[in-house]
Amino acid sequence: MRWLLFAGIGLALGSCRSATVGPYTPLEEGTRSTTAAEILNRQAADRIEDDPARAEELLREALTKDLYFGPAHNNLGVVYLAQGKLYEAANEFEWARKLLPDSPDPRINLALCMERAGRTSDALQAYDSALEVAPESLAAMQGAAALSARGGRSEPRLHEWLTAVSLRGDSSEWREWARGRLASH
Repeated sequence: MRWLLFAGIGLALGSCRSATVGPYTPLEEGTRSTTAAEILNRQAADRIEDDPARAEELLREALTKDLYFGPAHNNLGVVYLAQGKLYEAANEFEWARKLLPDSPDPRINLALCMERAGRTSDALQAYDSALEVAPESLAAMQGAAALSARGGRSEPRLHEWLTAVSLRGDSSEWREWARGRLASH
């Protein structure tokens, strides 16, 4: 399974406040440090696969530096997804989706989470959302096509997705899979 990570993106977000913040205690607006959050997020991204516990610690620390740093929410969701904590992962991907409105990555990750939870319709909606934000997102097309094909759904855009994947798939396996599906239709 493939997850999308943010190595770090400098974001300047407007003032956002919330009375309830969940597990994170944000600093006062004047003491937020997006730069520190970005550095910690990059460090965590380098450790997600080989030391997920340390990556989680770094990401939680990043979110105490700047609760509104979307890439850290996305990466924390990736950690939770790998641990099988689907509810927690979905929550983090929702945070990231809201904080990164132009990025397909949190939406694709949310789709992967919904797939693992057996929520096929929700997964397809998340892939659709990713494709609305980034119509040429190959990862979203691959996910949506695979999910539609597995479920035997008559998705109107399946042929379009399979064609794109057959030409530009991330790997030769993806391209061959899409060509095989196109040949059988």
